[in-house]
Amino acid sequence: MYVSVDTLWVLLGAVLVFFMQAGFAMVETGFTRAKNAGNIIMKNLMDFSLGSVVFWILGFGLMFGTSNAFIGPIDLFVRGNYDSSIPTAAFLIFQTVFCATAATIVSGAMAERTKFASYCLYSLIISAVIYPISGHWIWGGGWLSSLGFHDFAGSTAVHMVGGVAAFWGAKILGARIDKYDDQGNAKAIPGHSLTLGALGVFILWFSWFGFNAGSSLSLTGDDVIANTSKIFVTTNLAAAFAATATMCFTWIRYKKPDVSMTLNGALAGLVAITAGCDAVSPVGAAVIGIVSGIVVVLSVEFFEKVVHIDDPVGAISVHGVCGALGTILTGVFALDGGLVYGGGFAATGVQIVGVLSVMLWVSVTMGLVFMIIKKTIGLRVSETEELAGLDLEEHGLGSAYADFMPNVAGIHQLAPVEDAIPVVSNVPAASTPSREAEMYKVVIVSRQSKFNALKQALNDIGVTGMTLTQVMGCGMQKGQKDYYRGVAVSPTLLPKMQVETVVSKVPVRAVIEAAKKALYTGHMGDGKIFVFTVDNVVKVRTGEEGYDALQDEVIAE
Repeated sequence: MYVSVDTLWVLLGAVLVFFMQAGFAMVETGFTRAKNAGNIIMKNLMDFSLGSVVFWILGFGLMFGTSNAFIGPIDLFVRGNYDSSIPTAAFLIFQTVFCATAATIVSGAMAERTKFASYCLYSLIISAVIYPISGHWIWGGGWLSSLGFHDFAGSTAVHMVGGVAAFWGAKILGARIDKYDDQGNAKAIPGHSLTLGALGVFILWFSWFGFNAGSSLSLTGDDVIANTSKIFVTTNLAAAFAATATMCFTWIRYKKPDVSMTLNGALAGLVAITAGCDAVSPVGAAVIGIVSGIVVVLSVEFFEKVVHIDDPVGAISVHGVCGALGTILTGVFALDGGLVYGGGFAATGVQIVGVLSVMLWVSVTMGLVFMIIKKTIGLRVSETEELAGLDLEEHGLGSAYADFMPNVAGIHQLAPVEDAIPVVSNVPAASTPSREAEMYKVVIVSRQSKFNALKQALNDIGVTGMTLTQVMGCGMQKGQKDYYRGVAVSPTLLPKMQVETVVSKVPVRAVIEAAKKALYTGHMGDGKIFVFTVDNVVKVRTGEEGYDALQDEVIAE
């Protein structure tokens, strides 16, 4: 007989794990450039959609059928009976969302240069065959399960599978254009929105409680309820300690706490605790979190700077390295039979065997798959397509942020309807220029964050007309050196604002002094002020020229 509370618990877990797709989409989009945002979203949508189809058709049977220790039987369209305390359908949907998680991990590591058709083909193969077979070894009654291998919710079965696949995909694909200089030194390519990346991490952290605790597949009985409650605690502590460790480590290593790396640190802790969340104590979870939070930083640096594998989001390190690490540390810190609790090396040895065997399986199969794709339909877009952005070339999408402008308070100021001037058909004649005062154009280039302070300072001295433009550039000194994920950001082009105004009655020296006071921080990048003489100004609406044309004119772009 089915147990309603168990079924409800599994379905709730499935919903939470499905929501992880949104988290991965936001992390990958935020950590990559805006010109590829639509492509990232499309890949995350389709690896879940395509994966759901082929896992139902083929993968589920290969994973959970019981024909032998290495592979399950072919059970097309899940016609067999896999009932326990929950219906087969509930178990199917729960395992489907896990399969989709393994597949989507690869998207971030191969971002910004992969053909969409090739990615879809990869997604079909990993979901139909590669993930289900290694999953059978661990969760389907296969040979690793019989050895006592412990991977409660998938540090290896899900995350390391995705991480190893990501490694081979990124290696065979090659680095993005301009990622490395002529000497092989890594250059930073910052993502376009840390805000989106952070939102994705919070979504993943939230959903991970369903990923780990839902893997109990039951909420019946006092012991089960107590253990499930502990899983919530160990999951949260590992993520929190990992994020804290990463923050402290990058603060020491880079002299500033690195935002994007700390976000990766939280995910590293979640990945690492997934294997042993039911088996370790809160103290063990804290240690696992600290270790993974430090290891993920060193791993990202190693793959980027030493191995020269371009992984825009750190998926190889977060999921591959920390997935393997967390699985092995489960054998060390498990309360029942762990190395530190007097259980000897046996449990840890089994964990190592499991990690290495799955790593070998995925390396051989996925390396072969990516090589075949590369030699047939091609794996990478052309240089022209990559530079233009995959949104345009792969999907015909001009921009994922069409008609969007970064929100700078005070830019858009439209006149009230009652103050609007009716359109007339007669073009006014030019008037004689007024020469009451000399006119000067002042161009100010500075940090975008200083716009409000500058605008207020100019308004206070009577300057209200101005044009604002978002620009990219740097001075001869190349500006203040910034870092992204421990790599110096190329100072060739930095985001700046350019404010232009023409003044006459207001002394140009007063404008200069007001701007200097508003913009000064004492650091490189405070900006520059350029002053030009203006021969004439013409107001199109009235035909007025010279000083008269400057009156009552507010320009905002």
